[in-house]
Amino acid sequence: MPGQRIRILDSLDNATVDVAIIGGGINGAVTAAALSAAGVHTALVDRGDFSSLTSQESSNLVWGGFKYMQSYEFKLVRELCQSRNRLTDAYPSQVEPIEFLATFDEDSPYPVWLAGMGAMAYWGIGNFATARPRILRRSNVKSLEPVINTSRAKGGLIYSDSYLPDNDARFTFGFIKSALDRGALTANYTELAHAEFDDDYWTLQLRDMIDGTNRTLRARTIVNATGPWIDVLNEQLGVTTEHRIAHSKGIHLIVPRIGSGERVFAFFDEDERLYYVIPMGDRSVIGTTDSRVDEPTTEVTDEDREFLLRQINGRLDLDVPLTTNDVIAERCGVRPLVVDASGNHEESDWLQLSRKHEIEIDRNRGVVSIFGGKLTDCLNVGEEVLEAITQLGITSNELDDSWFGEPPTADFARFQARVNANNHVDDDNAETLWRRYGRRANFVLDRVIANPALAEILWDDPRYMKAEIVEIGEHEMVARVEDFLRRRTSLSLTEHGEELEDRIAEISELLGLAPAASI
Repeated sequence: MPGQRIRILDSLDNATVDVAIIGGGINGAVTAAALSAAGVHTALVDRGDFSSLTSQESSNLVWGGFKYMQSYEFKLVRELCQSRNRLTDAYPSQVEPIEFLATFDEDSPYPVWLAGMGAMAYWGIGNFATARPRILRRSNVKSLEPVINTSRAKGGLIYSDSYLPDNDARFTFGFIKSALDRGALTANYTELAHAEFDDDYWTLQLRDMIDGTNRTLRARTIVNATGPWIDVLNEQLGVTTEHRIAHSKGIHLIVPRIGSGERVFAFFDEDERLYYVIPMGDRSVIGTTDSRVDEPTTEVTDEDREFLLRQINGRLDLDVPLTTNDVIAERCGVRPLVVDASGNHEESDWLQLSRKHEIEIDRNRGVVSIFGGKLTDCLNVGEEVLEAITQLGITSNELDDSWFGEPPTADFARFQARVNANNHVDDDNAETLWRRYGRRANFVLDRVIANPALAEILWDDPRYMKAEIVEIGEHEMVARVEDFLRRRTSLSLTEHGEELEDRIAEISELLGLAPAASI
């Protein structure tokens, strides 16, 4: 609730920390979790809500990047597959395996047999950690997913990766909460207004973006985790780097569920680029595009919508083609792609630019910069930044794998036993609560036991109880109702706006916020 956030801001005022992280997307969040777990006194601020920009606009996929094999980035694919495996093992309820069904026709750049060989190589590169790929006849594709138009298909391919059944922003916030629980000072809606370096310390002027008040923080080291804004901030900090960022725009359209909702569909668009139809509860997410932009912010255009709808309508057997009237919500983000600062990439093949990340250290000014990065590779980013700040003289404890992941299964068994001893929460909802809150699911259950009225279900898919909203309001630093609807949950992506509007006053009250007139 707002009181929690203000208490943290007051703790930041006139404090001195080892590391100040600027940016609360996945790179900043995972860095805060890793550093705080290693005993490093850490602060993190973001001028918006946590994960409110690029990290809330992903495809919700945790994958090795099969499509990157097209550009022969085998080393990157290997690293991403290993990262995917770590996340899938560590977060069994939050990162779930899922099948991909790719359909090939005469416009596909590769024949099915060659893609099948690539899928087998991908499987091996990933240590055979997923289900074995298999090639399908056209009739098999149709019987598996009748909604797919196979009139021009030559066959299909099944391979596997993982995805987030909840949204990317929710997963990112898990690292913020982990850092907060370990003593980090994390504050959303807090802008770095000014920074000055003197006597081996940074003095940071922080501005509360909600009430306009100012606070001062001292830090030995800054971690620039601002994603698409990294070059802008480095210029303000007086830091020169070997890399810079190129901006790539990606969009998704959320529509009513397409097909069974049990697997991801993969198609090649008219430019021979892969795009996907990804399950999101009882909805589907179509995307993504990949186009060059000059600025770190952008928006969905009519051309974007027309392009994606044209692609998907050409690949589906629908009684009525999808139109813009079927679009429930949109996602639009800018990927920060790493390029050499000295190179001219204006004329290079856009799709050949690497999706890797780079960590740079400015030893003279005590700044670590995180260029690029993907949600899948987040654990490596946190560990690499910890290593970088130790090179700057920051003392840390040894880090083991206990710094990330879900609680042990024995903890869930004890929670399940508590659920079974009461009649307020069913088994399916118990699993959902555990996925979203881990051990804090016990606190949600406590609220329901104390006040059974809080067991009321506000939505069926995705399912949310009133008790969850109260818990989120008190312990997840929700400052605005949008934070809850878009990032702590995915309701503004999956529900029609008018349906949410009818619940805004009730939601705001449960969150402990002042009444909101609209979203």
